[in-house]
Amino acid sequence: MKVFSKEQIYEGDKLTAERQQISSTDLMERAGTQIFNWMHARMQGAQVPIHVFCGIGNNGGDGLVLARHMVTHGYNVNTYVINCSDKRSKDFLVNYDRIKNVTKKWPTLLSCSEDFPEIHPDDIIVDAVFGIGLNRSVDDWVKGLFVHFRNSKAFTLSIDIPSGLYTDKAVEDENAVVWAGFTLSFASPKLVFFLPETAKYTVQWEVLDIGLDQEFLFNTQTEVELIGKHEVLPNYIPREKFAHKGQFGHALIIGGSYGKIGAVTLTSRAVLSTGAGLVSAYIPKCGYNAIQASFPEAMVITDTDEEKITDITFDIEPTVIGFGIGAGTNTKTAYAFETFLKSNKVPLVIDADGINLLSKKKTLLKLLPEQTILTPHPKELERLIGTWKNDFDKLKKVKTFSKKHNLILIIKGANTITVFDNKLYVNTTGNPGLATAGSGDVLTGVITGLISQRYNPLIAAIFGVYLHGRSADIAVEDFGYQSLIASHIIDYLGEAYIDLFKQPEQPPKHLDDEDTSK
Repeated sequence: MKVFSKEQIYEGDKLTAERQQISSTDLMERAGTQIFNWMHARMQGAQVPIHVFCGIGNNGGDGLVLARHMVTHGYNVNTYVINCSDKRSKDFLVNYDRIKNVTKKWPTLLSCSEDFPEIHPDDIIVDAVFGIGLNRSVDDWVKGLFVHFRNSKAFTLSIDIPSGLYTDKAVEDENAVVWAGFTLSFASPKLVFFLPETAKYTVQWEVLDIGLDQEFLFNTQTEVELIGKHEVLPNYIPREKFAHKGQFGHALIIGGSYGKIGAVTLTSRAVLSTGAGLVSAYIPKCGYNAIQASFPEAMVITDTDEEKITDITFDIEPTVIGFGIGAGTNTKTAYAFETFLKSNKVPLVIDADGINLLSKKKTLLKLLPEQTILTPHPKELERLIGTWKNDFDKLKKVKTFSKKHNLILIIKGANTITVFDNKLYVNTTGNPGLATAGSGDVLTGVITGLISQRYNPLIAAIFGVYLHGRSADIAVEDFGYQSLIASHIIDYLGEAYIDLFKQPEQPPKHLDDEDTSK
């Protein structure tokens, strides 16, 4: 799913009006009506008090359209106008007159804290105060109103975006933002719904189709893409009847040190469970018996050193190499890594201590093959690119880093983001159960296993993150968040593949839906 910027949404509104030969007021009517239809389908006339708070711009105009339809359908609705400026949009004024024509209970003008209405926990708040065009600080008394919303404990529904939340910059004062239980977003979700610092401002979201021009929606390229089943399924490569293991590559996993052989075992298991034909683990001697006994499907190559990687030499021809899992940052390991990079031509996936070694000597970045994949956790990312002020600053620095070095970076989190060049791919699978030791090692194995099967590195990164998260989503149904461990993610990768082709369950058929014409 494309995630449009606010500038693109404005352009889409303009093109839609031109190509469909409608006015901006007509488009606003369409948007407000869609919001009403969404609420009406769920409320079915219930007489819960509804408080619609409208700004004086186009977002407020959407709210007035909603309120008017609520009034004409007999809902218990109270409408308020946040009178925070003398500048009112043309379409707001049109709809302000329209709502006054259908009810004697005109919208209440609010201008200070003394005007705040009483709101009970069982009421519903509709937030239509500010939209995506907000470009200034929120007045103190409006902040007070937003705090009033939160203190009321009432369910809050935001239109398009929680008021006070910007689409392209950080929040400075959390009291200046509406905390929504649900957001109905026009055309596409907003990037801020998925970032650690701003996702908290809406618990759930849904996209409303307001009839924007289809050619515009289809042809416009976005900087951000939301990744779900429908986005990854076209990239799936099926297997032929006469396929054999030699067609699916030989992955080499290099890493491990005394006490950390388990990490290499997890990664190697994930490689094969994702579909690679063969996997070899290059480890210190101390791990030979452990990995051979616990994972007999793997082949093992040992370093000359007992406890750490000191010399990376092998006589196989791997399709892809995963490096760094549990390797440590010993001086000899660092030297072995640098020596290896100088001669390596094989695609790489680098995790954990491999990233730490790159951070310690950034000149090594020049030795990485194009589109090498790096999978840092937050502290490893910080060592690599430096500190950041906020999520937007972090994304900017990661994009710059990716473009400069022609690398793919995976920013791990609740919504893991894959970054390549100037584009962001936001994942939608995964859950808090992934916050467990070894889950990152598994992710490295999944991505390495996909590249082994000849998936393009960028596709492997995006698809791998999706599969990893989806496997955890399926596994958590059996184990719960607290008891999920990294091995479970591997065990459920097969279910994640099968799930790609499952159709959503259809709701049970009602008697009045049956064909009685016979």
